[in-house]
Amino acid sequence: MQKSLLITGCSSGIGLACAHELRRQGFQILAACRKPEDVARMNTLGFTGIELDLDSPQSVEAAAQEVIRLTNNRLYGIFNNGGYGVYGPLSTISRAQMEQQFSTNFFGAHQLTMLLLPAMLPHGEGRIVNTSSVMGLISTPGRGAYAASKYALEAWSDALRMELRYSGVKVSLIEPGPIRTRFTENVNQTQTDKPVENPGIAARFTLGPEAVVAKVRHAFESPNPRIRYPVTLVTHAVGILKRLLPTRMMDKILHG
Repeated sequence: MQKSLLITGCSSGIGLACAHELRRQGFQILAACRKPEDVARMNTLGFTGIELDLDSPQSVEAAAQEVIRLTNNRLYGIFNNGGYGVYGPLSTISRAQMEQQFSTNFFGAHQLTMLLLPAMLPHGEGRIVNTSSVMGLISTPGRGAYAASKYALEAWSDALRMELRYSGVKVSLIEPGPIRTRFTENVNQTQTDKPVENPGIAARFTLGPEAVVAKVRHAFESPNPRIRYPVTLVTHAVGILKRLLPTRMMDKILHG
């Protein structure tokens, strides 16, 4: 039987690259996008398009019902990849902006996953793969809201992994560093006259979305997927430095 995967944030970048690769591996891909025109484009590409706005509980509910219907209540995997960033000093971010950041990057993933778990648990197998970030390991000035949402996703994934320990459903985190996608174009900058930008040196370590594909494929196909998959030299280095250096020293490095 062909296994079905739901991928959120599938219109471009990491989501789309992974959709193409996982389809090549034989999976049925349910490609979730926020915009109706992107949903239509997914259908033309040979995927099954699903309309999903993670910021809307009603949209999440409707998308989950559609996924259950399309898979006949048997879903193998969820790739929680959708999200965006709110950048700016915390003093410039309103409660509403912070709530929307968490709504899209965290609450939506929680609601969607909980609604779909009943289509996974009875079958004793499955994968839940969540796109975190190097900003789920560290926080830097101007990226506090985005980092907070990714820290939350990391903690949630750890708890979910342990709660599902004996279920056959395994949980993994993908932790990309700088990747060339439309993410930067879609960042909501709270100070357009002083946008938060990556340091120039970051370009030297930026990779294309294909760098994530092999990690995601392993997470869905391996009988023993890893708990965390760091992607890019930046994420590997940050993980090591955070373990070795005192917090104040890390602050100096990250503050520039």
